[in-house]
Amino acid sequence: MSLLSLADAVTKAEAVLIASKTAPEAARSVATALVKAQADGLGGHGLMRLASYAAQTRCGKIDGFATARFTQTAPGGAIIDACNGFAYPAIDLAITRLLDMTTHAGIAAIAITRSGHCGAMGLAVERLADAGLVGIMLANTPAAMAPWGGRRALFGTNPIACSFPRSGKPPVVIDLSLSRVARGHVLAAKQRNEPIPLGWALDKDGQPTNDATAALAGTMQPAGDAKGAALALMVEALAAGLTGSHFAAEASSFLDAEGPPSGTGQLLMALNPAAFGPGIAHIEPLFAAISADGNARLPGDRRLASRQLARSAGIEVNDAWFA
Repeated sequence: MSLLSLADAVTKAEAVLIASKTAPEAARSVATALVKAQADGLGGHGLMRLASYAAQTRCGKIDGFATARFTQTAPGGAIIDACNGFAYPAIDLAITRLLDMTTHAGIAAIAITRSGHCGAMGLAVERLADAGLVGIMLANTPAAMAPWGGRRALFGTNPIACSFPRSGKPPVVIDLSLSRVARGHVLAAKQRNEPIPLGWALDKDGQPTNDATAALAGTMQPAGDAKGAALALMVEALAAGLTGSHFAAEASSFLDAEGPPSGTGQLLMALNPAAFGPGIAHIEPLFAAISADGNARLPGDRRLASRQLARSAGIEVNDAWFA
């Protein structure tokens, strides 16, 4: 293990990607996203992903030289074709365009298609909140969850994220997968050769398991049982159906270099609070009430503490991630 500054970690990750058939601009976008996730304590979307990304660009499952293509279809609507490249440059482009589109339309949405693993989505919507917008993001992922009562994985873990700007304070960022835990936690347990808690996942026969390898071959349990499965269906329909992307059961794994491009989708939305009555000011008392309620905390408090520590002290990394 080594201790690196955030800047040095980005540089090292970028070099790994460039050496693995990735354009410098795309490598910088991906490396920055991975290091930011690592700094926020979101290791499942952090630098542990680097080796699998590099393997996928080397074999062409991810096109490291793809250039995302933007097409505006309405004053408040657009499509970005990620062209089977990394999701991160397409998300960067979407955020830039949303900042402009919401100036004119008040609310705007961009569909991203032929995309892939998009990491910690809270980091994306936080950038919209930093610009004074409410940000919303939905994404579908390769098959990992069955409909409630079913055994075939037809949904991904299908994360959702939302951010709210605040005056003089960091944005409130909500970022969660619709499985009981993110699949990245199971992958991390497998890499550490550790068991997972019962209740996280089922094996391929539909039985509860604490074996991470068996869990990755089976299905994740939805958060909130039937309600979580219904929300996963909603995200699948919006992030894949509406964007014309691969549904979960059609998408190849984000975790390995096998098969064709994943081809999943994301939907990003931005709302200008000024277009909606009192806007964000009316929400602030709610945030304050949560913070004042005993041990209650706003989503993201621990993430921000981890980020602050990483900025001052650096992050601990596994040297094998950069091999």
